[in-house]
Amino acid sequence: MNFLALATGAFFGAISRFALSQWTKTVWKKDFPLATFIINVLGSFLLGLVIGSHLDSTWTLLLGTGFLGSFTTFSTFKLETLQLIQNQNRKTLVLYLGLSYLCGIGAAFLGIILA
Repeated sequence: MNFLALATGAFFGAISRFALSQWTKTVWKKDFPLATFIINVLGSFLLGLVIGSHLDSTWTLLLGTGFLGSFTTFSTFKLETLQLIQNQNRKTLVLYLGLSYLCGIGAAFLGIILA
């Protein structure tokens, strides 16, 4: 049952990330990687809600580990950071890193508080 919960969550999390990322990239044409930023901050908030809600282990596997584990994307965040460094886009780099960490931690904390 745990494997099924994890796999189901991961399947829908990956599809959701792909859809939100593709949509965001069609409306946002700037250097700032908005799609990954939105996905990671939203995922942090939702994970805060999951953790703060003290769900049973099956629901935590489905939503927290499965869905949000595949919805959020640390590897894309790091790749886009390296691309900003390579392109010498220092202002966007500092803004991206600063906002990602501050908003991500703040969103997770807010999710826990609201739960």
